[in-house]
Amino acid sequence: MKYEANIESLRQYTIPEWYKDAKLGIYTHWGPYAVPAFGGEWYPRNMYNRKDPTFEHHRKTWGRQKDFGYKDFVPMFTADKWDPEYWADLFKRAGAQFAGPVLEHHDGFAMYDCSFTEWNCVKMGPKRDVTAEQKKAFEAAGMKFIITSHRAQNARHFKFENDFDTMDPANKGIYWKPYEKDDDPVDEEFIKDWFGRTKEAIDKYQPDVLWFDFGWHRKEFAPYRLELIAHYYNQAEARGQEVAVNYKDHFFDGAAVFNIERGKLAGIRDDLWQTDTSVSSRSWGYIENDKFKSAARLIHDLIDNTSKNGVMLMNFGPRPDGTIPLEVEGLLLAQGKWLELNGEAIYDTRPWERFGEGPTNVKSGHFGEKDDEPFTNKDYRFTTKPGVLYAIAMGWPGKRATIASLACGAGINRDQIKKIEMLGIDGELPWEQDSAGLHVTMPHKRPCDHAYVLKLTL
Repeated sequence: MKYEANIESLRQYTIPEWYKDAKLGIYTHWGPYAVPAFGGEWYPRNMYNRKDPTFEHHRKTWGRQKDFGYKDFVPMFTADKWDPEYWADLFKRAGAQFAGPVLEHHDGFAMYDCSFTEWNCVKMGPKRDVTAEQKKAFEAAGMKFIITSHRAQNARHFKFENDFDTMDPANKGIYWKPYEKDDDPVDEEFIKDWFGRTKEAIDKYQPDVLWFDFGWHRKEFAPYRLELIAHYYNQAEARGQEVAVNYKDHFFDGAAVFNIERGKLAGIRDDLWQTDTSVSSRSWGYIENDKFKSAARLIHDLIDNTSKNGVMLMNFGPRPDGTIPLEVEGLLLAQGKWLELNGEAIYDTRPWERFGEGPTNVKSGHFGEKDDEPFTNKDYRFTTKPGVLYAIAMGWPGKRATIASLACGAGINRDQIKKIEMLGIDGELPWEQDSAGLHVTMPHKRPCDHAYVLKLTL
């Protein structure tokens, strides 16, 4: 075996070129928590937290937590209108190059054919292997396949009181069991169960990308983390499959792909990185009366990430019957329409010597997107391909675009530029260059909405 269960061995890993080229993926938070459609995918935990508004909402709407627990939503999670081929077609039209499900969220309900628990989508709820059906549909549509694992948090997710159904040992398969203290280590039984489930999913579904949420960052998971990733890499190596692992904590630096939740980076990272975010600003799972980001926001975030050597993994929450909210479909199709015209400045590109310019700053780190200011028409982002530099304006520049980063002697000299075009517009654009910048005369009409790509052929 090439990879051993130690970080030095795992650092033999190299990030696949297909992943560097892909730029955009889509995944879904879909499970029984879509049934109450309140608060978000943490409903399972919050409905047992007396200090959270979800607690009283649950009692008023569904009854006491001892009489109607989270487990009782499972039969109502039917997926009776779900069409995986429709999802695949929509995701492809949205511009996604890879896609897949949340394999299991913190709630303990497995969205795949799991031999370790009866609480899975094959034996309960939809009574279909949701993960297998997605893999078949997405790969048939030409996308790579991702699965995301959030199970590690399940051991410490639920609250336990005598007035809750979580205390019934018969429900351990979905809630796990109480600990004496909040800071007690996760027990060995759970860690072995987590390892077995994840290894089974790797072997059964052979994902191209394996993504991990928090929970497994606890020190007691350390040897199992290493063994699991070595197994994944070795199995992929034996199949000739180029794969990627995503992680949020720094214990796999140099051995996998760093992921930032709902956040970005302020500058270019030498190694490929990824952000995962949702089209909703309130939730990852389906909720009623949700609030969604704009198409411009999603497109600008994708451009910004790409200019900094990043990939965007975008999420939404389907309804419990498997249908997709119209607002979400509209956002996905708007993004796809922009990419259909401008995708050559995103897909297969690499960062330039600088990511861009303009007055709008982005801070680095998890959950930073809530503080982001909208980009302006003075903001530009750069991407490259051999012989081409793309300067992407985050708003319409007006009659003339001025790009200071491309001034004489600053980045590219006049004699290096063969021609300048705008994607979606026929013909070359007039331009001049001086010490203040590159000045490009804009066309009379806009080719699209949201962002505009100047293509410099060198």
